[in-house]
Amino acid sequence: MSGLRYVYAVCHPYESPLQRQLSGVAGAPPKRLTHHGLVAVVSTVPEHEFTEEALRANLEDLDWLTATARAHQQVIDALTAVTTPLPLRMATVFRDDSGVRSMIEAREEELRRVLDRLAGRVEWGVKVYVERPPESSAEAEGAARPAAKPVSGRDYLRRRRDQTRAHDDVWQRASEFSERLHGTLAAFAEDSRLHAPQNSALSGATGQNVLNAAYLVSRADSEEFVELVDREKDDVPGIRVELTGPWAAYSFAGEFAEDPGVES
Repeated sequence: MSGLRYVYAVCHPYESPLQRQLSGVAGAPPKRLTHHGLVAVVSTVPEHEFTEEALRANLEDLDWLTATARAHQQVIDALTAVTTPLPLRMATVFRDDSGVRSMIEAREEELRRVLDRLAGRVEWGVKVYVERPPESSAEAEGAARPAAKPVSGRDYLRRRRDQTRAHDDVWQRASEFSERLHGTLAAFAEDSRLHAPQNSALSGATGQNVLNAAYLVSRADSEEFVELVDREKDDVPGIRVELTGPWAAYSFAGEFAEDPGVES
């Protein structure tokens, strides 16, 4: 093969084939590269896009970054359906097959240790959001009617105080609920990670993120985990729970799934 070698993941040997029409980064189909009893899933990418200098520029290009991240994730999702991959960080690139083999040899013990730990397990994500507290019926009715006279400064301050108290109450309930939910889910899961809350302006999600957690769960226990999340959901006005997955265990892959980079 010519070009650079893009590595998506490392895994134990697997028998089930990937989707026939699956394409990876830059449109190339992923292939298996077996070495020392481990499989690196790779594809060929053009050197002019993935040299260290070119990659620094491309990572500033939102369209390029979005397309590359989507293609990378497609391959990881396909692998997750047939085996337990150890996903590598996006844009992990080597000069040739020998570079990939050298990486496997240099990190073989660590790769096997992480793969053994992740075997048969997937990641589930749980987020809790605080949404705008609902208006009372009286407030809604008042807002729908034209004001008979200007609102006094005292009335305005009182309304603002009441709105602030209502918002604070929702945040308090959301914090208590999130702490209780995380404790329950973490006790069920084999491992968990608490991530920083997401910025709603960047994520596009409605509401403010209070809990952003990942849970490592056995595939065999995943259905029970999903049911547990459903049972624990409180019907609390202004609080929303979002469950995503199952994913490859990015949050538990350690340094292998960190920020994008290039290996020579």
